[in-house]
Amino acid sequence: MTKDWYPVIDYSRCAACMTCVKFCPHGVFDAKDEKPLVLNPESCIDMCRGCAKICPEKAITHHSSSK
Repeated sequence: MTKDWYPVIDYSRCAACMTCVKFCPHGVFDAKDEKPLVLNPESCIDMCRGCAKICPEKAITHHSSSK
């Protein structure tokens, strides 16, 4: 099954504060080399934008192929 809703991190804006990693209760994010990563995109809840709203640098958007 294809997952069509998941966060995308704009690393040109990301300050690596790990707010998204600490915030997400669904385990979508993890950290590697002191940078947040979208490690489990399939765990993201459709239409949840919590991580994008809480990101101080506005570095997170969500991909959706739904119309």
